[in-house]
Amino acid sequence: MSTAPSGQSQETKGAIELTLAMVLSGTLGVFVVESGTSPFNVVFFRCLFGTIALGLYCLARGFFKNHAFTPKKLGLAALGGVFIVFNWAFLFESYEGTSISVATVVYHTQPFYVMLLGALLFRDKLTVAKFAWLGIAFVGLILVAGVSVSDLTGGGDSDYLKGLGYALLAAVLYAASTVVTKRVTGVRPHLVALVQLVLGIFLLLPFTTLSETADLGADWGWLVGLGVIHTCVMYVLMYSSYQKLPTPKIAVLAFVYPAVAMLADWAVYGHSVSLLQALGIPLIVAASLGINLGWSLRGKAAAAAAPAPAPRPTTENKTANETETETAAGGTR
Repeated sequence: MSTAPSGQSQETKGAIELTLAMVLSGTLGVFVVESGTSPFNVVFFRCLFGTIALGLYCLARGFFKNHAFTPKKLGLAALGGVFIVFNWAFLFESYEGTSISVATVVYHTQPFYVMLLGALLFRDKLTVAKFAWLGIAFVGLILVAGVSVSDLTGGGDSDYLKGLGYALLAAVLYAASTVVTKRVTGVRPHLVALVQLVLGIFLLLPFTTLSETADLGADWGWLVGLGVIHTCVMYVLMYSSYQKLPTPKIAVLAFVYPAVAMLADWAVYGHSVSLLQALGIPLIVAASLGINLGWSLRGKAAAAAAPAPAPRPTTENKTANETETETAAGGTR
């Protein structure tokens, strides 16, 4: 007689799936750099190969039946897609001016922009604790950026400053996509992601220089990998894991992504952060967890007095960007 899997075994499976997804995500920067083509070309082919792979997966699983899209939901998904594909382009551009390590950590300030945009556009409540975590994250960002006064007065590396700017812009665009597409409810996240990938093909075609790809040769494998591995496989693992894991575990495991990205950057390119920059990383991590998990800076007494959080929705009711927000501890793809 067969028995249903226990809750603990399901959670363990979910933890393994999410860890694998975050490990894959952490190697994304290496695939981008090794492809040897421009950021817009990379994003275009990620969308193209990702559409093929994810589309076939959705077809095989029967997700196109009863898709639950309405014109409004489709429009919101598409608008979020505009932000998300340009977010990829600017993130990949930032690797060239800074490094995969620095760009990834700076990019992980996304949850704070989500919070600010929510307050600005939808009047979401900003508590004293959230402002405090935002301040801590800002200090961490300054340390990680490693920008000195001479950099700001024109005596530093302009390419490095430009790279930091691209990473911050990518984070803001991701936050905008999150705020928009979180209004898409009742649609499988795989389908929302597929809409955004299809849109990205047409949106980025005018910015793509196809002639650059004529001599790629074996480097085509990196581009195919970005679409199949870092889009289809990674998303399938993530969306499956969210059905099995509580929010705190998702938030913690999400930081496997930047850890692997920094390790890969060091192992492949010899890039590492300075001691001063390293001091800023735990501040950003703590602030991200504090925002996402509702931590209070006043101690356990305040936390105990707080109302219990609402039940976490299942993946069925989340959009692609809501689930990705969790993967970045509140804010990626």
